[in-house]
Amino acid sequence: MTQEKHEGAAGAERSDVGATGAPARERRMTARRKQESVLRVLRGEPLETLARELRVTVAELSGWRDAFLESGSASLKSRPRDDRDDRIAQLQAKLGAVTMEFARHEIGPGDRF
Repeated sequence: MTQEKHEGAAGAERSDVGATGAPARERRMTARRKQESVLRVLRGEPLETLARELRVTVAELSGWRDAFLESGSASLKSRPRDDRDDRIAQLQAKLGAVTMEFARHEIGPGDRF
């Protein structure tokens, strides 16, 4: 049986606790759970022990730690907030206003206006 090569975060510690032997995760790792895990590592808990408990690889856990140290907890979110989010909110508000206007005038999808 050959072991697959898995790349982790740059500069991450290596361990035999890895993706090939890690059991499935019990629940989604939210930014908050990642942050709590990183803080536990920073307080001195061993990476390998914590990774095993969380059912993640040591590379993942050390990658979270590195990202946290580089830019704080905001870096642990799936996608950082940017200008698109503001534009999406504006368009959603406009769509809601237009929908309400159509409902007020009882205009159906096939009606012309």
